[in-house]
Amino acid sequence: GVRAREEEAAGYPLTRVEILDGEGEKALGKPRGTYLTLTLPDLPQGRQEILQAAQGVAEVLGSLPALPQEGPVLVAGLGNRRVTPDALGPRTTDLVLVTRHLQGVLPDPLRPVSALAAGVTGSTGMESGELLRAVVEAVSPVCLIAVDALAARRQERVCRTIQVCDTGIVPGSGVGNARMALNRESLGIPVIAVGVPTVVEAATLCLDLLEEAGQEGFDPSLFRREGAEWFVTPRSIDHEVDALSQVLGLGISAALHVDFSVEDVENFLM
Repeated sequence: GVRAREEEAAGYPLTRVEILDGEGEKALGKPRGTYLTLTLPDLPQGRQEILQAAQGVAEVLGSLPALPQEGPVLVAGLGNRRVTPDALGPRTTDLVLVTRHLQGVLPDPLRPVSALAAGVTGSTGMESGELLRAVVEAVSPVCLIAVDALAARRQERVCRTIQVCDTGIVPGSGVGNARMALNRESLGIPVIAVGVPTVVEAATLCLDLLEEAGQEGFDPSLFRREGAEWFVTPRSIDHEVDALSQVLGLGISAALHVDFSVEDVENFLM
């Protein structure tokens, strides 16, 4: 019920996992669909590395059958702009080439793309899902791309993997604060989730370090205390979120505007 293979995208390692049926769902504990993980050996530094990583994101998204080739698309940035590890989604939407407002203005037809930083319930009083459902009804996109910061299950994945799937996302689930699911069932359109882990649970970090030291077999519950969950983020998270939001914004834009290269998108936005 599961098919997996290793590929490449723009020179970066890409893992593709497809859950094909109910048996695969039981084996991995996830709904059937396609799950892609693009691994960046190092944080992109400088313009050329950012453009190369963005090209990798564009190729990954372009390989998803769930992304329609034509029609309007809504890009939603999930998370809290005021909290740096959670600001990846909103800062990515700042770098998406939006064109819905240009329909009929420019001579060449552009794919209608709109973007929204949905905010968090504590700031808006509304669930991201409620807000996006209303926007979907108003804009009528053929697809939603939801960008969010994630919690890693391994220390080495923090800010080094870009995870894409066509099954939607549950905002906040990685840090024990699950909100309304964003998927085809709740919104009526395909939902592609794009995420990067920006934090790791302290308990996970402790277990990783013990394993590296040759100490295994510890019960994870020993490192967790109810009501006192801790999450750890890199010291350079400001710089890392800035670089990764550029990678995602440029990559998503190039995937949606197929006649534009990542360099073309950069020229429009920067």
